Amino acid sequence: MSTITRVDIQDIRFPTSADLDGSDAMNPDPDYSAAYLSIITDAEDGLAGNGFVFTIGRGNDVQAAGISALTGYLVGRNTEGILADLGGFWKTLVHDSQLRWLGPEKGVMHMAVGAVINALWDLRAKREGKPLWLLLAEMTPEELVELVDFRYLTDALTPKEALEILRKAVPGQEERIAQLRSVGYEAYTTTPGWLGYSDEKLTRLCHEAIADGFQQIKLKVGADLDDDIRRMRVAREVCGPDFRIATDANQRWDVAQAIEWMKHLAPFNPAWIEEPTSPDDILGHAAIAKAIAPIPVATGEHVQNRIIFKQMLQANSLQVLQMDAARVAGVNENIAILLLAAKFGVPVCPHAGGVGLCEAVQHLSMFDFVSVSGSMDGRMIEFVDHLHEHFDTPVDVHDGRYWPPSEPGAGTEIIQSSITDFLYPHGSVWA
Repeated sequence: MSTITRVDIQDIRFPTSADLDGSDAMNPDPDYSAAYLSIITDAEDGLAGNGFVFTIGRGNDVQAAGISALTGYLVGRNTEGILADLGGFWKTLVHDSQLRWLGPEKGVMHMAVGAVINALWDLRAKREGKPLWLLLAEMTPEELVELVDFRYLTDALTPKEALEILRKAVPGQEERIAQLRSVGYEAYTTTPGWLGYSDEKLTRLCHEAIADGFQQIKLKVGADLDDDIRRMRVAREVCGPDFRIATDANQRWDVAQAIEWMKHLAPFNPAWIEEPTSPDDILGHAAIAKAIAPIPVATGEHVQNRIIFKQMLQANSLQVLQMDAARVAGVNENIAILLLAAKFGVPVCPHAGGVGLCEAVQHLSMFDFVSVSGSMDGRMIEFVDHLHEHFDTPVDVHDGRYWPPSEPGAGTEIIQSSITDFLYPHGSVWA
C-alpha cells in the first residue's frame, strides 16, 4: 500500500512565438506551454504520475493555480484506492460542490481535473507496465462503462448502448492490436501550414511532408482572404490535385462570413474546414455544415465537455470530431466522447497541435481503434513536429504514420532538464 505524499506543479513555457510556430488567425504569437503536475507517492517503485494542461503562454500560471486547488483530494490519500476507482474519483473531482460553481464542467477547473485524471492514468499504466492505449484496450466493456459519467448524456447515449458498442468491438481486438503494431495509425501534419510562414517556407515544408509519407497537410486560414487563396494555390500546386489539404480558421469567423469565405476556398477542394466559428455555437456550426456541404466541418479542440459534443452530434454540426487530450476532464471524459462518436458514426481525428498533445492523444485514438469504433477509416491523428524532444517517451511518427508506443505510461512525462530550462519565469531560457 502506498500514499500520495505530494503534488509538484510547474509553469513550463516554450518560446515558440520567436519562429511563429503555432501561429494562426486568432493566436498570432503563441508560446506553447504546459501547466504540468507530477503526483508523487511513497511507493518503493519510485514511479510518478504526470499530466498537463496545454496553453499558449499568458495564463499558464492561472491554469497551474487551478491544478493546485485540487491537491487536497490527493495528498495523504491511498494511491491504490484511487487508481482502482478512477470512475468514482473523476466524479468526486468534477462534482465538487464549490469548485463546480467555477464551471460547471468547463474552463480552467475542468481542464485542471483533466490534468489530474490524466496523471493518475499515467501512474496506473506505469504501475501495470503497459502503455495507456493497451491498458485501456484490455479492460472489459463493463469496466470501461464504469469510467464514464452518463449524466446529461442519456438522451443520446445510455450505459446500455455504450456497453453494446464496446461488446460489439470485442471480437477481433487481438487482430486489431497486431494490425496497429504492423501498420501504425495514419497521421496528417500541420507543420507546413502555420499562418506566419512565408510562401517559400510553405513550399519547402509541403515537399518535406510528401517526402515523409503524409497523405494530408493542414493550412491555417481566416485572417485575409486573398492571402488564403494565394497560400492554398501554392499548396495545391506543390501537392497535386488529389492530395488532401485541410483548412483551419481557429474560430475566426461569424457564421455568414464562414459560409462566404469557404465559397472562395472551395475550388481548392479542402479536406475540411476546422473551427469555422465559436466552439460554443452548436447551431452556427450546423448552419455552416449545411451550407458548405460536401466540405466537412471539423471541430473539437476547444469544445469544453461531453455535453457540447453530444449536442453537436445531435445537430449534425460536425462531420469530423476533433477531441483533445487536455481540454476536457481527462481520459474518462474522452472515453465518453469516443462512445458518442461511435454511436453517431462520426470519425475521430484528434487535435494534437501543441506541446505534448501528440504524445497524449495517440493513446486515445489507438484505444478507439481496438476497443470502440474498431475502424481507422477516415481517421487520422494530427502531427506537429515541435517540442517532442522534451518528453521522456516522444512519439514515433514516420512514413506518415504514428507507431504505437510500447513504454509504460501515457507519454506525458517531461524530462527534468527541460523542466529546469523552460520553467517560467526563472528557468535558464527565460532568465
